Order: sequence, then C-alpha cells, then structure tokens
Amino acid sequence: MAFLSDSLSRVKPSPTIAVTTKASELKAAGRDVIGLGAGEPDFDTPQNIKDAGIQAIADGKTKYTAVDGIPELKAAICDKFKRDNGLEYTPAQVTVGSGGKHVIYNALSATLNPGDEVVIPAPYWVSYPDMVLLAGGEPVIAEATIETGFKLTPGALEAAITPKTKWLIFNSPSNPTGAAYSASELKGLTDVLMRYPHVWILTDDIYEHLVFDNFVFATPAQVEPELYDRTLTMNGVSKAYSMTGWRIGYAAGPEHLIAAMRKVQSQSTSNPCSISQWAAIEALEGTQSFIRPNQALFKNRRDLVVKGLNACPGIECPVPEGAFYVYPSIAGCIGKTSAGGVEITDDEIFATALLEEEGVAVVFGAAFGLSPHFRVSYATSDEALTEACGRIKRFCEGLD
Repeated sequence: MAFLSDSLSRVKPSPTIAVTTKASELKAAGRDVIGLGAGEPDFDTPQNIKDAGIQAIADGKTKYTAVDGIPELKAAICDKFKRDNGLEYTPAQVTVGSGGKHVIYNALSATLNPGDEVVIPAPYWVSYPDMVLLAGGEPVIAEATIETGFKLTPGALEAAITPKTKWLIFNSPSNPTGAAYSASELKGLTDVLMRYPHVWILTDDIYEHLVFDNFVFATPAQVEPELYDRTLTMNGVSKAYSMTGWRIGYAAGPEHLIAAMRKVQSQSTSNPCSISQWAAIEALEGTQSFIRPNQALFKNRRDLVVKGLNACPGIECPVPEGAFYVYPSIAGCIGKTSAGGVEITDDEIFATALLEEEGVAVVFGAAFGLSPHFRVSYATSDEALTEACGRIKRFCEGLD
C-alpha cells in the first residue's frame, strides 16, 4: 500500500505476541489450550511496590516528569548499578523509558544511519532485528548453536564484524534460550571488541536476577572496564520484580549517547508513566527478599520442563543457566508426519500442528533466528507445565 512507509515493509509483527493472541482466541472459542508463549512472570507485583504506586497517586505525583526520568529514580538506578554490578554512573548518564524495548529503540534511532550494521547473536529476542531495520540499520546475524550452548563464540563474533559495524546487541541470560555467559566467557568476547574500537555494545541485562545453580551474573562493562565508554547497559524492573505492565526500563552509558536518546524520547513518548517511576524506586531500593524464592521456584520449573521435554522422542533440550525459557531442538522430528496427518518440514509447522492437535502454544524457532527449535516459557504453574509436557510427548510419540 503506497500510503505506508517503506521502512514498515522491512519489519514483521512480533511472533511471540501473535502466538499468545492465537492461544487466547482458541481459549475464547472453548478450546483447552496451554499457553507457553508469554515472556512474563506469572507472579503478582510485590505488595510494597504496588503500595508505592498507590501512594504516588495519593500524593498527586501524576503530572509530567522530566523526559527521561525523575531525579529520584535516576539516583536509585545509579545505586543499583554500583551495588549489583560495580559500575559507577552519574544521573546524567542514566535514561528511563517506557520499558526496555523503548530504551533499545531510542538508542538505535539515535545512532544508526543507512548502511550501519548491528551484530545480533542468534537465537535472538524477536524484536532486535526489526528495531534495527526500523532505525535504518542492517542486522548481521551471528549464529550461536546448540553445540556451543547457544552462546556466541569469540570467533563467530569476530567473523561478523566489518568496518560498517556500529553495535553488538548482547543479551545474557538470553531470551529465548536461557543461556547465560560467565565472566570468563564474556572476557573472550570483550577481548575481541577491544580490537574494534568502532563497535559499541548494547547489553540487555533484563534477566540479570533470574539465574540458577549458583551462577554469578556479569555484564560486559564490568568484565572489561575499558569498554565502559562505548557500552550502553540496559536493564529494567519487568522480569525480576514482575512489573511487565508498569513499563519501566532504564539504561546507563556515555553522557553524549544518553543526551541523544533523550532527544529522541522528547519528540516521541516524552516521560514514562510518573506513577510507575515512583513504584520502580521502591523496586530497586526496597526489600529484595522475594528474588531468591522466585529463583528457586523458576529453577524447579526449569528442571521439570527439561526432564519432560527430554523424554519426548525427537527432542533434545539443553539445561539453561537463567531466564525462564528453554529452547529445545526438534531435529529428530523433522520429516515425520503427525497423527493429524501434518508433515513436519520445519519448526513453524511443528508448532502449528502442536497447537491444533494438542492445544499447546509454543513459539517456533525461526522467529528467533535459529531452527529447528521452539521456545517454551515456563513462567506458569507446575500443573500446567506437567500437562503441557505430557501433551508434547504424546504429540511426538504420534509422529510417524
């Protein structure tokens, strides 16, 4: 349609949202559907954080704020980075947006010119390549396969860098795989980046507090301080604090980059929700006592799902270090035919047949840039996960 912009034709709607929508439609039509597509915790926002939001309303803190965050929240973010990551930032180096996606989009919009390249490890969060395309850049995909634990190797990173590379987008723990990089694994990547001073690092640390088995989280600017001046460290309150709907993401980086991002935000959304900002202060400064119990609950769910999926013929499911996803391979299912008569030629057809025949909604691997796989979000009850794994097993056993 000529009325629409050319840039819009470069991108596609979010597949994860599409799967969740499809599952909801089937449920509304009376189908028994278990949705494993949503990327959000099933816990409620902690009461102290909700109370802070309610108090902000009662106190009349409902007006416009500074474009990219109130001073009190920026100070809390500076404290968080120092406390958790050993990174020193001033409030002038901090930006707050309406969710992590908003922050990333601001950074790309403020920095990319036509022809600029952005290295994105695959599997990737579905929005990274499309945000690059909307901002006028070109995504360069560097595969991180099941053989490497879905982790980018230094060699693969170096092979993807060209004179046109402007950013590396890095996500650990990862959506969709749950793979998390140790400090030593990160050092291998930062050693490569030290050789290419024109490449900036945008690190998405949103799953920082969702790690298991005594894994110690690290972030690039912490591992290699010499990258501090070309790293944007992004985080948010959505996942660890069960605040997905409050829409608060934040980042810290060089002051001139933050100023450019503020300029973009000033002419688009302006400030994030004032009430959510005050609630986010309580999230960062209040009790953190619920984080460890939530980690333990997610670990148990991870173990349940990994065991259940590895019992399915044709499926191989690695054990992830963090987040609340697994990313099993269905290589052993390709070329077979389902009990409903569907030939499984790729992971999208696998996911569609699984939904239609067994009522289990997952997201197919091609959406994340690496096939043949699918993503399961285990941010739901043990009962639902046990039933879903049973249905997936029945589906796989029915493949002929």
